Amino acid sequence: MKADPSRPARPRRAVGAVSGIVAAVAGLALAQLTAAAGRPEASPVTAVGGAVVDLTPVAVREWAIGLFGTADKLVLGLGILAVLAVAAVGSGLLAARHLAAGIAVVGGFGLVGALAALSRPEASWRDALPALVGALASAGVLYLLITAGTRPRPAGAPQQGAWAMDRRGFGRLVAAVLAVSAGVGLGARRLGAHGAAGATASRADFVLPRPTVPAPPVPAGADLRVPGLGPFITGNQDFYRVDTALVVPRVDADTWRLRIHGEGVSRPLTLDLRQLLARPVVEHDITLTCVSNEVGGPYAGNARWLGVRLGDLLREAGVRPPSQGGPADQLVARSVDGMTIGTPVETVMDGRAALLAVGMNGRPLPFAHGFPVRMVVPGLYGYVSACKWIDELRLTTFAAYDAYWVRRSWAQQAPVKTQSRIDTPRPYAGLAPGRVAVAGVAWAQHRGIDGVQVRVDGGAWQEARLGSADGVDTWRQWVWPWEATPGRHRLEVRATDGTGAVQTGDRTGTVPDGATGWHTVDVDVRALG
Repeated sequence: MKADPSRPARPRRAVGAVSGIVAAVAGLALAQLTAAAGRPEASPVTAVGGAVVDLTPVAVREWAIGLFGTADKLVLGLGILAVLAVAAVGSGLLAARHLAAGIAVVGGFGLVGALAALSRPEASWRDALPALVGALASAGVLYLLITAGTRPRPAGAPQQGAWAMDRRGFGRLVAAVLAVSAGVGLGARRLGAHGAAGATASRADFVLPRPTVPAPPVPAGADLRVPGLGPFITGNQDFYRVDTALVVPRVDADTWRLRIHGEGVSRPLTLDLRQLLARPVVEHDITLTCVSNEVGGPYAGNARWLGVRLGDLLREAGVRPPSQGGPADQLVARSVDGMTIGTPVETVMDGRAALLAVGMNGRPLPFAHGFPVRMVVPGLYGYVSACKWIDELRLTTFAAYDAYWVRRSWAQQAPVKTQSRIDTPRPYAGLAPGRVAVAGVAWAQHRGIDGVQVRVDGGAWQEARLGSADGVDTWRQWVWPWEATPGRHRLEVRATDGTGAVQTGDRTGTVPDGATGWHTVDVDVRALG
């Protein structure tokens, strides 16, 4: 459609911009409804977001986690919507002058969304439908609005009066489209909620079994209760979450199944939750740490986990570790959303409390932390051990298969490194002279912590007082009384693990297998008066 030279340029541009935005809203609403009827993970924003995560260089992803923390997924989603909004305005402005070209741009975005959905793990051709249906709806609405908003004036009609009348009619049409889109969006939300209702109900009805082997009580003195130092046991709501799932899977415990198969599995197993929990259930306190945790970072937490011993389950399936002649050295866990995590078979079968966990701090796992079943392996970073929403265990070799993160420059095997952190005082805190409690946590899962030392301004290392040990798989709290003098000071901490190895001061980044270095905190002590 060619431009009408008798119509003012500004109204035409306004019609184009508004039409583009409204068409995008309509398309996204219908795409969400289509996804809710199939797989919520196939919605265009989620699919494109997942593809962006997959394609983002490791350094950029680590920068985003460091900058935004666990809000990185929210920021990514908002960023995608912002890009779509700009593209919608652009396609509308283009359509106001060249309708076919504007519609072609909308179709191109729909194709990108469809390809992104098809690129996701476990995708099928149906996952392309939400983006394609949304693009078709968006193109149709764009055609309708541009055609109505740029219709030539009747011959002889006063220019301003005709535009004012057209503007009212166009506004009513826009309002109608937005109202329908809102209804479609509400329907998508209700349909999605209905689809997740079974999972929500199954979690509400799930009663944790009594542990066959309960964990002993947390020792007296493990929690030092120093102001500014977090609790020894991290609450479920405060436990860190770092994964790639833009939409948290909500798995129905009643329909969940786990398949165990692969090399060296002489007795393949397929278990439902009831069958899994017919085995002995153990309780164990374990500190988890993310490999993305910078020195002094927050991505570590300690919880009481309840589950079935993974090593026993593998032996039941006929698996032997490599040290006993087994052919497989890698256990690949797969999540319901397609995430793969590779764990050394030898590690999960060496007697440590590697669990298929169903409970966390006395409650069923939260959905965000893997309900109904997840892996927990003490002594390994989460990206090689802590598969959430698990539904498959496959035995293979490291030579034959690279799991998700290994394909993205991370190491195949990653035991947790000895780390310590100063939680109080905070960096750049203003302090009064006198006694100050310097306190924090230290961890070296499955080796334990035997000592923590603190020093000020590069001076001699001083022994901190440790909280009681709750086994070798949890962190230990520590505190050191410092007689603070006026001036600016630098506090440093290091730990010694249960093998006698002292934490290295060499500073490295998180890639490829975890950060190293001493945590330092600068403070300012000011004389009173």
